[in-house]
Amino acid sequence: MAASMMKMVLSVATAFGLALMGGGPAMAGPPRPSDPVGIDVSWPQCGKTLPSGLAFAIVGVNNGLANTTNPCFQEQLDWAEGAVSQKQLTAQPRVALYVNTANPGLAGSWWPTSNEYMGTTVTSSYGQCTGKNDAACAYVYGYAKAYDDAKLRGVDGPQNYFWWLDVETGNSWQSDTTANRADLEGMTAYFESIGADVGLYSTGSQWSKIAGAVPSTSNLAGLPSWLAGARTLNGAKSNCSLAGLTPGSTVAVTQYVSGGLDYNYACK
Repeated sequence: MAASMMKMVLSVATAFGLALMGGGPAMAGPPRPSDPVGIDVSWPQCGKTLPSGLAFAIVGVNNGLANTTNPCFQEQLDWAEGAVSQKQLTAQPRVALYVNTANPGLAGSWWPTSNEYMGTTVTSSYGQCTGKNDAACAYVYGYAKAYDDAKLRGVDGPQNYFWWLDVETGNSWQSDTTANRADLEGMTAYFESIGADVGLYSTGSQWSKIAGAVPSTSNLAGLPSWLAGARTLNGAKSNCSLAGLTPGSTVAVTQYVSGGLDYNYACK
C-alpha cells in the first residue's frame, strides 16, 4: 500500500512491501482476466514502466512520510485512470488512494498546541490538546495530516476517493498505543467529515504493535482491512480468510509481490 509498509514487507523482494512498496519495472505478465487483481504504486515507482489491464489501482499520496507529497502523484493517478478497466470488475473502487501515517509526538517537525487547525475546532473524546505528547494532541495531529492530504497534495475532489491509511512500523510511532490509535482516529474523522470512505492497511503484527486493541466504540472499528504480507497470488487469496484489523472489520484486499511490484487481490 502502502509505500512505507511495502518497503518493509517488500524489502523481501524490493522495497514497499510493507513499508517499501516494491519499486521496479513490471516484470510479470498482466494479471489473468479471471483474477480481480490490481496494484498499488507511489514514489518508489516514479518513472517506472507500469502495467495495464488491471481491475483496480491504489495510488500513494505521500513521499514515504505522513507530511510529504508523492512527487509523481498526478502522473500516477493519470496512469491509474488509463490502466484500470472502465468496467467495475470488483467491489473495490477502480482507483483509490493511500496515505502514510505516523505519530511522531514532540519529535515531529510540527505538533499541535491546541484543538484548532485551519479554522476548525477539532473535537474528540480525548479532550483538549495543550501541546503535550498525549492522545488529545495525537488526535489533532492525525486530523491535520488527513486535512493536508486532502487539501495540499493535489487531490481533486478528495471526497470522491476511498482513502486507505497505511499503518506500518517503518514510520514514527509512540510506545503509547492509545495515542497512536487516537492519531488514526483523527485521520479517519477528517476523511469521513468530507464524505470519504476509509480503510486500514497493515499486517496483524504491525497493527497490534502500533494501535493495540481497538475498542468497539472507536471509529476504526469495522473499517475494511487491506492485509499485506503474501508473496504469491494464492497466498493473497488465502489471506482473505484472516481476521480484519479491528472489531467488525472484514478483509477487503490482500497484497502480494510479483515482478518487483505490489499486486493486490480483491477479496470481494
